Amino acid sequence: MQLAKAGKAIFCEKPLDLSLEKVLSTLEVIKAVGVPLMLAFNQRMDPNFQEIKQCIVEGKIGKLHTIHIISRDPAPPPIAYIESSGGLFMDMTIHDFDMANYLVADEVEEVYAKGVNLIDPEIGKAGDIDTGYVLLTFKNQVTVLIESSRKAVYGYDQRLEVFGTKGMMKAENPLKTTNQFIDHTGVHLSQNFNFFIDRYAASYLLEVTAFIEALQQKKPMPITGNDGLKAMLLAIAVNKSMHENRVVKMSELLQ
Repeated sequence: MQLAKAGKAIFCEKPLDLSLEKVLSTLEVIKAVGVPLMLAFNQRMDPNFQEIKQCIVEGKIGKLHTIHIISRDPAPPPIAYIESSGGLFMDMTIHDFDMANYLVADEVEEVYAKGVNLIDPEIGKAGDIDTGYVLLTFKNQVTVLIESSRKAVYGYDQRLEVFGTKGMMKAENPLKTTNQFIDHTGVHLSQNFNFFIDRYAASYLLEVTAFIEALQQKKPMPITGNDGLKAMLLAIAVNKSMHENRVVKMSELLQ
């Protein structure tokens, strides 16, 4: 908020804040002052996901039916981080909420979520889950299934599948190398990337480039504060669904 009042362009990590009240007030100040704001949802800039988005826009996949997003970290963060992170859905799955909004380009009508502790009981003691399942239903009846996990023993797992009337398109995990070792036991591929730093190296560069180009060319930011707000509202609704074990309509948050 201080940067906005000082007239500075803002490039901000997600979420804008853990407090919805503070996010709303900050966005009001940014709108009133008129400074540019870009949220760092870097996964939108991943070349593989960008290609899928373009195919949706061009109609190659047809009318969307379902999207399946898988997001699994190689290992949980420290408990001290978890305690201050806002929880798995606000800290980690929020990227997938933004990706769902980005690909479907419609408003979510209702959500349903389940969360459990399967990896580390200390995460549960810290008040969080380590494994989550979310079903988003959009107003146009597209459904998005999101799976989140804090631990995958084989490395960073980031996959995406989009299914429609004309076909299906999916993004698999890029591997460290394209090499294959073949012997009497079968075909052996390289490993997954270690974590987000190497997996999304290209998208981090592309998002910073997009921010600078928007400033230089005086164009709208490709990822706005409102995009961040929409993803945050989904995280709030999903947490509500998990704790109350029921479908939550997004309209409940606006009452």
